[in-house]
Amino acid sequence: MDEQSEQLRFAVLIDGDNAQASLLPQILAEVSKVGLITVKRIYGDWTTTNMNSWKNSLHKHAIQPMQQFRYTVGKNSTDSAMIIDAMDLLHSNNVGGFCLVASDSDYTRLATRIREAGLLVIGVGDRKTPEAFTNACNQFIYCENLIGPEEISRKAAKKEKPDVSDPLNLLLEGFNLAAKEEEWIHLAALGLVLRQLDPAFD
Repeated sequence: MDEQSEQLRFAVLIDGDNAQASLLPQILAEVSKVGLITVKRIYGDWTTTNMNSWKNSLHKHAIQPMQQFRYTVGKNSTDSAMIIDAMDLLHSNNVGGFCLVASDSDYTRLATRIREAGLLVIGVGDRKTPEAFTNACNQFIYCENLIGPEEISRKAAKKEKPDVSDPLNLLLEGFNLAAKEEEWIHLAALGLVLRQLDPAFD
C-alpha cells in the first residue's frame, strides 16, 4: 500500500462569502499537514463582484467553483448548498475528514454531525467566529494566525491593536489534566488535551 492511500482523505469546502482569498495557500498547507486533500470546492454567487477576489486562485489551486444564486436580496444560499454537498460527501464514504472554511455559526450543526460519524473536522475562520462553531470542530484555525510577515508588518504600520489573549489558564488546566500525578509530561500529550479543552488553541 502506498503512502497516499494510507493518508486521511480530506474535503475542503469554502464559503466564499465569508472567507479570505489571500489566505488560501496557507489554508491548504495547514490541511495538507493532516491528510491528503481530494475534494476542493468553493461556494458562492459568481455573478456578484464580491467573488472576484477568488477567481485568480481557482485554476492555480485546482478548486471547483460551485455556483449558488441568491434567491432573495440581502440573503445568500451558499450555506445550504455547502451543507447539502457536505452531507453527500459524508455518505459517499470517500473522505475521512472535512475542512470547513467559514466564520458562520450556521455550520455548527454540520460540524457536529460530521464528528458524530467519526470523521475529523477542521474549521478555519476569523476570530469573530461564534464559539459554538469553533467548539463543534476537532480543530479550529483562526485566519489571523495564518497571516504572513508582510501582512503583520502592514498592520503594525497602521498601529492596529493585536488580538492577544493570555493562554496561561488554559495551559495550566491542560497540564493538570495530562500530568495527573506526574511532574513531567510529553508535549504531544499536552497538545491533545489542549485541543480537547479548546479546539481553537494554536
